[in-house]
Amino acid sequence: MYKSFFGLTQPPLGKESLTLWDDGQLTGLEQQFNWLLQSPGVGLLTAEPGLGKTAALRQVTRPLNPHQYMVFYIADTDFGRLDFYRELAIVLGVQPSYRRAQLWRDIKAHIMHLATQKNVLPILIIDEAQNLPFEFFRDFPAFLNFVFDSKEYMTVWLVGHPELARDIDRPINRALASRIQARVELKPINDREAFKQLLTHGFAQAGCTHNLLSDSGIELLRMASKGNPRQAHQLIVTALRLACDKKINHLPDDIINEAIAVLKRA
Repeated sequence: MYKSFFGLTQPPLGKESLTLWDDGQLTGLEQQFNWLLQSPGVGLLTAEPGLGKTAALRQVTRPLNPHQYMVFYIADTDFGRLDFYRELAIVLGVQPSYRRAQLWRDIKAHIMHLATQKNVLPILIIDEAQNLPFEFFRDFPAFLNFVFDSKEYMTVWLVGHPELARDIDRPINRALASRIQARVELKPINDREAFKQLLTHGFAQAGCTHNLLSDSGIELLRMASKGNPRQAHQLIVTALRLACDKKINHLPDDIINEAIAVLKRA
């Protein structure tokens, strides 16, 4: 109801946004992502929840030519390593064997077929990678070993919370750490002007044709969300609903404060 009341096509800063606002971090990710298209390898993308890791990769991969690249996405990672490789086989379209050795061989043969016979680079994105079991980090470098470790037939992006980077950098995981060729860490948008531009972009993407927020309201949102776009989105949507219920056609500061209180109670 609030969307029609305010003339919006979608929630501001929501998942429906097709174009993300870029303060330079997205450009940096695109650069390193393209490096791993030209020279396949392993990339690491980390950030606190809500900073847009998955959305950023979704935008970066959207324009890829499907005749040159195939993107495979896995987010179900809170399982054992065998379950993960079985899920990977299913995502790749390979019949998963019950024996791990055969499962590995079948998956790797399929990856090699894509790269050498179809001239397609497989890009594997493993989201929520901080949930992967310890054994995965130990095994994965061996899985990536093709033709006496002389070929790189796929690009992999490990995506997760900051503790993922800390786990990979532990001495016991140095084999995996040594394979990482690109590292990106997304940060909150704490700068006042940058945060204002984020909101302006978000409302424009949502089809808003007039300003709904005062500068003080923007500052309230920045402080309450701590520069986290997902939290800002939740606060804005809550404020829009409150304003709609009260038939107020903008978002005054008292509505913003009420939205902050509502989400704190939740």
